[in-house]
Amino acid sequence: MSVDRKHLKKEYKELFATVSEILFRHDPIGINFGGNTDEYDPEAGTILPRLRPEHGVEDVTAIVREEFVHWFGSESVRGEAQYAAIAEEILNAYKRC
Repeated sequence: MSVDRKHLKKEYKELFATVSEILFRHDPIGINFGGNTDEYDPEAGTILPRLRPEHGVEDVTAIVREEFVHWFGSESVRGEAQYAAIAEEILNAYKRC
Protein backbone atom coordinates (compact mmCIF):
# COMPACT_ATOMS: atom_id res chain seq x y z
CA MET A 1 0.00 0.00 0.00
CA SER A 2 1.39 3.36 -0.95
CA VAL A 3 2.11 6.05 1.61
CA ASP A 4 -0.54 8.26 -0.03
CA ARG A 5 -3.22 5.60 0.37
CA LYS A 6 -2.25 5.10 4.02
CA HIS A 7 -2.57 8.85 4.53
CA LEU A 8 -5.96 8.92 2.79
CA LYS A 9 -7.26 6.01 4.87
CA LYS A 10 -6.18 7.83 8.01
CA GLU A 11 -7.60 11.19 6.88
CA TYR A 12 -10.94 9.92 5.58
CA LYS A 13 -11.27 6.88 7.89
CA GLU A 14 -14.74 5.40 7.41
CA LEU A 15 -15.42 7.35 4.23
CA PHE A 16 -12.49 5.69 2.45
CA ALA A 17 -13.78 2.25 3.40
CA THR A 18 -17.34 3.22 2.44
CA VAL A 19 -16.34 4.51 -1.00
CA SER A 20 -14.23 1.43 -1.65
CA GLU A 21 -17.17 -0.77 -0.60
CA ILE A 22 -19.58 1.13 -2.87
CA LEU A 23 -17.25 0.66 -5.81
CA PHE A 24 -16.73 -3.01 -4.97
CA ARG A 25 -20.46 -3.65 -4.65
CA HIS A 26 -21.29 -1.91 -7.95
CA ASP A 27 -18.18 -3.43 -9.56
CA PRO A 28 -18.24 -1.28 -12.71
CA ILE A 29 -15.18 -3.00 -14.19
CA GLY A 30 -16.05 -6.57 -13.21
CA ILE A 31 -13.16 -7.33 -10.84
CA ASN A 32 -15.20 -8.36 -7.77
CA PHE A 33 -14.27 -11.97 -7.11
CA GLY A 34 -15.66 -12.06 -3.58
CA GLY A 35 -12.54 -12.13 -1.43
CA ASN A 36 -10.68 -9.21 -2.95
CA THR A 37 -12.62 -6.50 -1.10
CA ASP A 38 -9.79 -3.95 -1.31
CA GLU A 39 -9.65 -4.12 -5.11
CA TYR A 40 -11.14 -0.65 -5.54
CA ASP A 41 -8.99 1.05 -2.88
CA PRO A 42 -6.81 2.81 -5.49
CA GLU A 43 -9.84 4.33 -7.18
CA ALA A 44 -11.34 5.38 -3.84
CA GLY A 45 -8.00 7.01 -3.11
CA THR A 46 -8.16 9.18 -6.22
CA ILE A 47 -11.87 9.99 -6.00
CA LEU A 48 -11.95 11.20 -2.38
CA PRO A 49 -9.49 14.10 -2.68
CA ARG A 50 -11.53 15.50 -5.58
CA LEU A 51 -14.84 15.68 -3.70
CA ARG A 52 -16.09 19.08 -2.52
CA PRO A 53 -19.11 20.06 -0.40
CA GLU A 54 -20.64 22.02 -3.28
CA HIS A 55 -20.60 19.05 -5.68
CA GLY A 56 -23.83 17.55 -6.95
CA VAL A 57 -24.47 14.11 -8.42
CA GLU A 58 -23.45 15.25 -11.91
CA ASP A 59 -20.10 16.51 -10.62
CA VAL A 60 -19.39 13.32 -8.69
CA THR A 61 -20.49 11.18 -11.65
CA ALA A 62 -17.95 12.97 -13.83
CA ILE A 63 -15.23 12.51 -11.19
CA VAL A 64 -15.92 8.80 -10.74
CA ARG A 65 -16.07 8.18 -14.48
CA GLU A 66 -12.87 10.18 -15.11
CA GLU A 67 -11.02 8.20 -12.46
CA PHE A 68 -12.18 4.90 -13.93
CA VAL A 69 -11.06 6.01 -17.39
CA HIS A 70 -7.72 6.97 -15.84
CA TRP A 71 -7.29 3.61 -14.11
CA PHE A 72 -8.80 1.25 -16.69
CA GLY A 73 -8.99 3.08 -20.02
CA SER A 74 -12.02 4.38 -21.88
CA GLU A 75 -12.67 1.05 -23.60
CA SER A 76 -13.34 -0.60 -20.20
CA VAL A 77 -15.63 2.09 -18.79
CA ARG A 78 -19.34 1.36 -19.13
CA GLY A 79 -22.22 3.80 -19.62
CA GLU A 80 -22.90 6.96 -17.67
CA ALA A 81 -25.98 5.60 -15.85
CA GLN A 82 -23.96 3.10 -13.83
CA TYR A 83 -21.57 5.80 -12.68
CA ALA A 84 -24.47 8.08 -11.70
CA ALA A 85 -25.78 5.43 -9.29
CA ILE A 86 -22.31 5.02 -7.80
CA ALA A 87 -21.87 8.79 -7.57
CA GLU A 88 -25.16 9.24 -5.76
CA GLU A 89 -24.13 6.74 -3.07
CA ILE A 90 -20.67 8.29 -2.75
CA LEU A 91 -22.13 11.78 -2.48
CA ASN A 92 -24.59 10.67 0.22
CA ALA A 93 -21.75 9.05 2.18
CA TYR A 94 -19.59 12.17 1.77
CA LYS A 95 -22.36 14.42 3.06
CA ARG A 96 -22.86 12.22 6.13
CA CYS A 97 -19.20 12.60 7.13
